[in-house]
Amino acid sequence: MSVTAVAADQSVCAPLPVLGRDVTVPLVTGGEVTYAALDYAASAPALQRVWDDVAAYAPYYGSVHRGAGYLSQLSTDLFENSRAAVAEFLDCREADQVVFTRSTTDSLNLLAAALPAGCQVFVFETEHHASLLPWGNARVTYLDAPRTPGEAVTTLERALADRDPYGPALVCVTGASNVTGELWPVRELAAAAHAHGARIVLDAAQLAPHHPVSVKDLDVDWVAFSGHKLYAPFGSGVLAGRADWLREAEPYLAGGGASRKVARRADGGVDVEWHTTAARHEAGSPNVIGVYAIASACKALAEAGFDDLVAREQHLVAKVREGLAGVPEVKVLSLFGDEAPRVGVISFVVRGWNSSHFAAALSAEYGIGVRDGLFCAHPLVRTLLGGDPQDVGECGAPDGGTTSLNAIRVSFGAGTPDEHVDRFVRAVKELVRDGARWKYRTEDGRCVPDRG
Repeated sequence: MSVTAVAADQSVCAPLPVLGRDVTVPLVTGGEVTYAALDYAASAPALQRVWDDVAAYAPYYGSVHRGAGYLSQLSTDLFENSRAAVAEFLDCREADQVVFTRSTTDSLNLLAAALPAGCQVFVFETEHHASLLPWGNARVTYLDAPRTPGEAVTTLERALADRDPYGPALVCVTGASNVTGELWPVRELAAAAHAHGARIVLDAAQLAPHHPVSVKDLDVDWVAFSGHKLYAPFGSGVLAGRADWLREAEPYLAGGGASRKVARRADGGVDVEWHTTAARHEAGSPNVIGVYAIASACKALAEAGFDDLVAREQHLVAKVREGLAGVPEVKVLSLFGDEAPRVGVISFVVRGWNSSHFAAALSAEYGIGVRDGLFCAHPLVRTLLGGDPQDVGECGAPDGGTTSLNAIRVSFGAGTPDEHVDRFVRAVKELVRDGARWKYRTEDGRCVPDRG
């Protein structure tokens, strides 16, 4: 569908209200402009609805699972109801557990700590570091970047069929790339994993804010995501899925809340009986406000309707891609090609520009916040840019140079107004045509305006 056709479609919903939508920022060229937050893939702005819900609860904050007082009981109910709301949002199976963590990274490290002895892990080199790096205590097979969804499935099938010895195995895969925004064939990869006796965990950090995620429909064993990408602040995350490996593993953290019973032995030692529920891996006082914020965001997105949210986002994706396609110097990064479905995450490079310089100019001269670098996905960006796999890359702006192994990422979502992407496209065209209006220098590896 063309941009014009989408724009004319009255079913495209308005952006959801988010915090910071009216914030103004100074420009180096003088004056101020409303900030265009186009770095949703790193941290999305909090929904106003989430902030209001948290503010309404804050005076009633109390300890969870620890107190007999009214506020403690109220907070405990809110905490556990939030767990149920997340399970509903993810369409979990009845026996699944929802464990609250700090982030996607924390969730996947928790699962890595719960792997049974001898477990083999299979992960594509295209993963975010949160999915690529936690498996140090397991035997890990890193799979080359596929160039089609079908190739991803056949690559995984071949690797699983060839594993030796045959035993417990886990596949870790993203739902949507944090670099290209492309959707991965999760359902097909899950079927391939299960056909070869393996389990699969879905990194939904970039998928859950943009698309409905159904554990049942995708048939994944676990799903992990972060609140700060789902329009919820306060440093919280989720690991949801099968209970057995989590129940049989040592607690992720040892301490209060994870323990059901602790007693001294006659020999002076301590015997501990650990919980078998999600509490087993939630030791310490939990981030109640963060958990409630996630639940509020889940409810807000579900009530807004993902069909409408997806339609609006695809309207914005079409605008950005059409605008960038009109600039010959711009190369959009992609694994699966132009026709691949994707969320609102697009990375690109500009011929003749260092990416850090370009991103700095977008911010300083236009009030547009994007991201530059390797996006915590170094192997993937190297592959897409044709770099040497052993090259450490360059995340900042080299002194006096115009090239480096990095890229620019623009990302958006449910709170993004049309004006922000229109301004972004216009700014890209102007910078490529006219150059930057200001001088820049490198400071601590970052390209910043030279203020003399």
